[in-house]
Amino acid sequence: MQPWAEMLLFPAWKQVLWAFLLDLCLGDPRWFPHPVVGLGRVISALERPLWEASARPLVRQVAGAALTVGVVGGAGLAAWGLIAVLGGPGSVAGGTLSVILLYTALAARSLDDHVRAVARPLGAGDLDAARRAVSLVAGRDTEQLSEGEVARAAVESAAENASDGIIAPLFYACLGGAPLAMAYKAVNTLDSMIGHRSDRYLHFGMVAAKLDDLWNYVPARLTAILLTAAGWMLGYPCARARRAITRDARRHPSPNAGYPESAMAGLLGIRLGGTNYYQGEPSSRPHLWEEGTIPGAAHIQQAAAVVRRSAWLGLGVGMLLNWAGTMLR
Repeated sequence: MQPWAEMLLFPAWKQVLWAFLLDLCLGDPRWFPHPVVGLGRVISALERPLWEASARPLVRQVAGAALTVGVVGGAGLAAWGLIAVLGGPGSVAGGTLSVILLYTALAARSLDDHVRAVARPLGAGDLDAARRAVSLVAGRDTEQLSEGEVARAAVESAAENASDGIIAPLFYACLGGAPLAMAYKAVNTLDSMIGHRSDRYLHFGMVAAKLDDLWNYVPARLTAILLTAAGWMLGYPCARARRAITRDARRHPSPNAGYPESAMAGLLGIRLGGTNYYQGEPSSRPHLWEEGTIPGAAHIQQAAAVVRRSAWLGLGVGMLLNWAGTMLR
């Protein structure tokens, strides 16, 4: 192996570092073939015939479980197989592919761009443009949102996606490299496509939703810790964030999203939660840090800064643990 390749690509924590830096520099360019797009197409192609072939709830649940296991296992095995064919993660070609796959699993730059794209028009008083911008990061109906609701949607999305799009992929990348990171992205994609509680997916997507809850259990709580630490470094009161997490996180309907969201609410002193609308149907959730103020455009910028700092902290912790594991082997 060339000495330069060994110096740049190995050990594995260097691959994670390069992937993180690539994400910060390039973000998510439209011209780049993204594996998540491929995963989405596979899920769409398999979902319809499996759903139509299963009429009873139990059969639909089994069919959805088969789809979930197949896609998650297939994503991890495909990444592992491609890297192995190129000589393994310890080769130049295999290591380079690992970096590329890990880069596609991260969304720090994309999240930051989308969140700050909401703050700019909202701060300038262009509510319609802010609504359009927030619709790209929040899954709720956005056409009728007030200024405070637009800001709340952006801050909540920043906090939740700090876990799903940054800390969780880093966590699994440092545990099992590109194959495990790709398996996590498959879990995340399945949950977003079939894991919601609609009439169609209540049974079919049950396993996908539960698996997403399981895979995000540790990363969500780690994200809350990292957001709190990042906020403390930026001068926000981490004691208030700890109180918000302890008191409010478990009140959220999601077993995981409440942790980063309550941490952000406490840090910034704002009230998150309330009633959201999804395809015209209301969904009410308890307030997080209820005594806080209504969020505004400035809070979106503050949340973005906290998420950026937490991403660097997450990278540092992950690289340190990966290095320690390498030394112990």
